[in-house]
Amino acid sequence: MQQKDMAQKAPKRKNLVILIHGLHQTTWMMRPLAKRLQAQGFATHQYSYRSMRDGIKTNSQRLHEWLSANHNPDQPIDLVGHSLGGLIIRDFLANYPKWQIGRCVTLGTPHVGSVCADYVWRLSPLIVGRSYADALDGTATSCPEHIHIGVIAGDKPRGLGQPFLQYHNRKLNKESESAATENCAHDGTVYVSETRLDCANDHIVLPVTHTGMLVDKEVARQVIYFLENGEFER
Repeated sequence: MQQKDMAQKAPKRKNLVILIHGLHQTTWMMRPLAKRLQAQGFATHQYSYRSMRDGIKTNSQRLHEWLSANHNPDQPIDLVGHSLGGLIIRDFLANYPKWQIGRCVTLGTPHVGSVCADYVWRLSPLIVGRSYADALDGTATSCPEHIHIGVIAGDKPRGLGQPFLQYHNRKLNKESESAATENCAHDGTVYVSETRLDCANDHIVLPVTHTGMLVDKEVARQVIYFLENGEFER
């Protein structure tokens, strides 16, 4: 009887959380979020990949290869991706179904394509690299229906992409004032409307910038809450 009571009180084992950075970033950008996850009992791995030299399919394949060498497929994993990292998650989910997936969270990911990336691509394709095709151009692979995904967007409009988005907002204003009002919110790089994903289980907008969300305590708290409960806290 005592052993049964102890088993009931034992905390549920938490999944390994794979953290995937965005374009022009390295693993250290995910370190603040990793530390907050670890403080709540999660084991984490910060996945490193070449965001410009290699395309999305190569980078999701290498994630699969890393897991094959380092993780038991019988143990579920959670996935958290920032920006382009969220698109790698989508490609990974679609092409490597052998892995048991708990829950996924994307942060500032342009799921329907990136207006900012389009402008940069026209200006200089080298700045975006091979990640533009099949990802930032809006042609990312569809999500499997059984995957549980939460989406966090930011609406604090400061960042390197702000000049492009300000220009684009002026174009929207000329076309339709109502359309501009509805679609102009962004995090300095990605529009809130670009983060919406039909198959997502929950979507939340927080007052953070595209890069600032990686060090924001509330973003981390919401990531943890979703991984534990399958929804964001409101």
